[in-house]
Amino acid sequence: METLVAEIKRMVQFKQTTNIGDIVLIAAEEPQMLVYALVSDITRDNSRKDEWYHLELVFLSVPPQVITWTLRPEQMTGKEIFTMGGNERFIQAVEFPVGESRLTPPRTEKVEKQPILKRIK
Repeated sequence: METLVAEIKRMVQFKQTTNIGDIVLIAAEEPQMLVYALVSDITRDNSRKDEWYHLELVFLSVPPQVITWTLRPEQMTGKEIFTMGGNERFIQAVEFPVGESRLTPPRTEKVEKQPILKRIK
């Protein structure tokens, strides 16, 4: 699993935190899984002495599936690979580029800045 996670981290830019509204990448070797999910809720599990959270996820599949995993902060932020049912899992929020792709070089020509309404016309 460590090899798979290392390869994924070379291809995907991840966030260091996980918050409601984030898209997370979930990886597992058994059953083989590499999927995205939306974090729809995070609530503290007050029944435990240590710091555990209920992470409600909406798997971006057809049809969408809602699941809740109870994880520690290190597990839900990609700092730790964990097991569920004896199978290793990895989860971490993805940092998506906004606007221009971070994969393309920045523009070198100067663009005249105009109010948004003028650009739309």
